[in-house]
Amino acid sequence: MAVSNGASELKAGPNAQAAAGAKLSALFAGTMGPLIGLVLLCLALSVTTDTFLTVRNILNVLDQVTVLGIMAIGMTLVILIGGIDLSVGSVLALAAMVMGFVGHPDHLNLGMPAGIVTALVVAGLCGLVSGLLVTVTKLPPFIATLAMMSVARGLANMITDGSQIIGFPDWFTSLSIIRHFGFLSVTVGLMIVLAIIFAIFLNYRATGRSLYAIGGSAEVARLSGIPVKSLTNWVYAVCGVLAGLAGIVLAARLDSVQPSSGFGYELDTIAAVVSGGVGSIGGTAIGVLIIGVLRNGLNLLGVSPFIQQVVIGVVIALAVATDTWRRRAQ
Repeated sequence: MAVSNGASELKAGPNAQAAAGAKLSALFAGTMGPLIGLVLLCLALSVTTDTFLTVRNILNVLDQVTVLGIMAIGMTLVILIGGIDLSVGSVLALAAMVMGFVGHPDHLNLGMPAGIVTALVVAGLCGLVSGLLVTVTKLPPFIATLAMMSVARGLANMITDGSQIIGFPDWFTSLSIIRHFGFLSVTVGLMIVLAIIFAIFLNYRATGRSLYAIGGSAEVARLSGIPVKSLTNWVYAVCGVLAGLAGIVLAARLDSVQPSSGFGYELDTIAAVVSGGVGSIGGTAIGVLIIGVLRNGLNLLGVSPFIQQVVIGVVIALAVATDTWRRRAQ
């Protein structure tokens, strides 16, 4: 009996290891091309600049991509089900303004915790409305979220008549400034934790796997018993909450909020998701780093911001094209 059990364990060992390896590879499915591109980009910038490959600059890159990274997690879910959300930049601004208006002493002065909670609720409602416009009124996601983009931006301006709110408590701004253990700020840690949570959710939970099914074919998913409409609403609501959370993180970094915050962020967010290879949080993380490293490196090289937009657009196009060619070859 002991020998039999031992043999079973020996057989189970390699199988368990293979299963674990398969699950780990699923977290980064389809990311080999973007990952190689990121490594080559880092090598090129290390050769062309003296300051890129330093601990201080690497930490700066992580700080700079925190807002984009949090938003990109939500956008990953939306794109995964075959949707798009053009409102995330405006929802970011609205959530930040709501937080400032509710929590700042010069306005409602209900305290920052109340401001943060209210901001997240408002952002989630914006996402939910976008989802309902898609599932109930049957508007295309592009049109539904374009409408929400306009509404959210208008509301953000209405709160203070277009004025910014400056000056938050030290404990709040310290969330993005103080590096615990010498390298990790609370905001960067939050981004990493969220990425891990959603990666586990997509790969190890039945609901997460259902999102892949909806993206493959919503009608087939519905016939299979998957609640397509409710999951779609949920995904847009989560995307809204994460956009609102990104607005709070941005406020902590800048010690201010303004209605124009997040302008153009929706494009960077979509670019980060598609450049890393659509379908995994690991790929999104790589895409976020590609955008962040590229912007940082071009700034170190003194490249004009206008030229930066052209370069980033070309790099994104090449990354997506390379991934498409790889998939066709397989």
